[in-house]
Amino acid sequence: MDKMEFSMVFIAMLVLCSTSNAQKVASPPTFSPTPAPAPAPVYVNLTDLLTVAGPFHTFLSYLQSTKVLDTFQSQANNTDEGITIFVPKDDAFKSLKKPSLSNLTQDQLKQLILYHALPHYYSLSDFKNLSQVSPVNTFAGGDYTLNFTDDSGTIHLNSGWTSTKVTSSVHSTDPVALYQVDKVLLPEAIFGTDIPPMPAPAPAPDAAPTADSPSEASDTTGSSPKSSTPNSSQRIINWGVWTQLALAVSGWLVLFL
Repeated sequence: MDKMEFSMVFIAMLVLCSTSNAQKVASPPTFSPTPAPAPAPVYVNLTDLLTVAGPFHTFLSYLQSTKVLDTFQSQANNTDEGITIFVPKDDAFKSLKKPSLSNLTQDQLKQLILYHALPHYYSLSDFKNLSQVSPVNTFAGGDYTLNFTDDSGTIHLNSGWTSTKVTSSVHSTDPVALYQVDKVLLPEAIFGTDIPPMPAPAPAPDAAPTADSPSEASDTTGSSPKSSTPNSSQRIINWGVWTQLALAVSGWLVLFL
């Protein structure tokens, strides 16, 4: 092979190498698949829940009139904490005589409605641990606290004025928990600590009259043996008196005869 042929072979090899490198550089880059975006959280409409699940019309009316509904709705859908609401039925408001809610100011009424919620989502199983850290702060803040106890799975609430329990779970899916209670929660921060006493228990029925004893029967039906028949000592005394009288009479008769 002469120099000319060697040069041509060398040039051909260079062209092949450059072409191979160009193909490698020009190959499109590979990309990993982009993960799908997380689904947006489901919007929870509290008005719809309370309207369908009812009868909670009175509580919903107070939520709307005090504008607390907006606060609860924002907590449910715009925070990571969620919300837990205790909802009294309409009958609970109807049976509330003393104290009456009609005497409250608008601010007090708003605090009372806020008092019915906790600024965190709690499932029923969470209340067992929650009962160990009572009292628990409510949405009303400050001195507006609630005490919880878990009695074999039954959740009891105590506000001082009100002692009630969770009677059913209306809705319990994070971020919103709605639990039905059978009484309106009345905070001491509004109504004071002068809690009316519990009604006295009903008196026990009168006991049936007992039968007369034998001694009582004998006293009421006739005279006692003591009053009807003289005893032996009285008979002895009477006999002695008559004996002395007989001797005295016989003595007088002897003198005159």
